[in-house]
Formats: sequence, structure tokens, C-alpha cells
Amino acid sequence: MAKIIVVTSGKGGVGKTTTSAAFGTGLALRGHKTVIVDFDVGLRNLDLIMGCERRVVYDLVNVVNQEATVTQAMIKDKRVPNLYILPASQTRDKDALTKEGVERVLKELSQQFDYIICDSPAGIERGAQLAMYFADSAIVVTNPEVSSVRDSDRILGILASKSKRAEQGDTPIEEHLLVTRYSPERVERGEMLSLQDVQDILRVKLLGVIPESKSVLQASNAGVPVIMNDKSEAGIAYADVVARFLGEKRPHRFTQHKRKGLLQRLFKTRDEEEAAL
Repeated sequence: MAKIIVVTSGKGGVGKTTTSAAFGTGLALRGHKTVIVDFDVGLRNLDLIMGCERRVVYDLVNVVNQEATVTQAMIKDKRVPNLYILPASQTRDKDALTKEGVERVLKELSQQFDYIICDSPAGIERGAQLAMYFADSAIVVTNPEVSSVRDSDRILGILASKSKRAEQGDTPIEEHLLVTRYSPERVERGEMLSLQDVQDILRVKLLGVIPESKSVLQASNAGVPVIMNDKSEAGIAYADVVARFLGEKRPHRFTQHKRKGLLQRLFKTRDEEEAAL
């Protein structure tokens, strides 16, 4: 049976879909048969980040409504063996998803895959609640700023009380914290919360820290999960996240401000002057 992992947050724009794409790709690169399911009905973005938007014929709502089979709707990634995408609908309302229909789809996927990644929409509306309801594990994504952390705390409460596991009195959902867009330099200037501040508020085991990086936007625009760029700090950080999730011990990187030496500052200044010419 597959392990169902929801990638969720209370606030929009924190990097859930980027995380779902990178995390799912990382699992597949490790040899695990993985499917990423987009639950953001009406605002479909996973297919764009995965670079398969032109291959979408059927979607999750079609499968839930039994208008198409899982096999018809799934898209096989061309770059990574064992990786599949089940896109969301752009034309339906989030109420098109039903608990019974989602459960049926997840049960069918569980017979074929090792991991099912549920890319949740932000907030606590129906699509988000259904993405969380059947989860075995949750990756709660937050930015190091007050409103994002506060909303993530609300999501943790829902995971603990409104999931299928909670209703049946089973083992609680495994909760993991992922801090994205982290900049130690900005923390030092007091422009964002420190990693310790975030952990003190949420009290959830830290799975990883993704540094603020232009490579994330570049990868998204190119339709390539950033984890496939093993030269970028964000790509390296996501690879560490996958390794930790699978039980490996790895230190958290990119959490300290690297102070530039005199030569680095000098050459940076010269580069900036030449760029201005």
C-alpha cells in the first residue's frame, strides 16, 4: 500500500506546488514509484511546474466523477522513471470533489504506487480538507514570517482533529515542517523570523530549510522541478529533504549567513559596476 503525503499550508504563495513537484521527483529519483496529485481545482499549476501542461486530457475531477479512468488521466513524466502526475481541473469548482470519490481514487492509486503526494490548495476550504483527510504524513510548508507561521499553526490543528486517522482514533498523521524562502542575511537584519522562532511557535519536527533562491523561479518557468538542478542551493536542499524523509541523517544547510571575504566583496562590486555600464 502507498504512503499518502499531503503538502499543505495555511497561506498561499509559500511554495507548496514547488515542494510537491520537487519532493515527488526526488522520491522517484530514489527509485520509488510516485504520483503527484493536484488538488487545487480551478487554479491548476502543478502541470506547469512539471512541464506537462500540453499533455493534459483528463483530470482529477474527471476521475472522481468516473468520466475517465485513473490510467487515462495520469501523465507519465518523460524525464524521471516511476514518476506520474494527476492534474487538477481548471474549469470546475472545488465542490466538484467528493470525499467518496477522492477515497476511491486514492485507493486505486495505492495499489500501483509507493508514494502518493497530494498537492493541497492553501487554506481550509474543501479541496484542502480533502487533500489532508486521507493523509498518512503531512509536510507543512511555511515562510519565516508571522502570518504564514500563524496560518500553519491552524493547519496543524486541522491535521490533528479532522483527518480520517483522527476520526477513527488511529495513529496521528506524521507532521513535518518545511521552511521555504529562508534568508539568514535577512534574519540578521530583523526582516524575517529566525528558524528557531518558527520552530518555537509550531513545535513540529523540522524536515528541511529551502533557501531563498532565484533558481526556484527559473525552474518553475522552465517546467523543470528545481530538485533536478543539483547546482542550485534550493535543489540541493530539496534533495536533503527527500533523504531525511527516507530516514537518512543529514545536517541542515543554508541556515547560516555566509559572510563574504574582501576579494568576494571587491569582485562583486566590480561586477555590479560593469553591469551598470
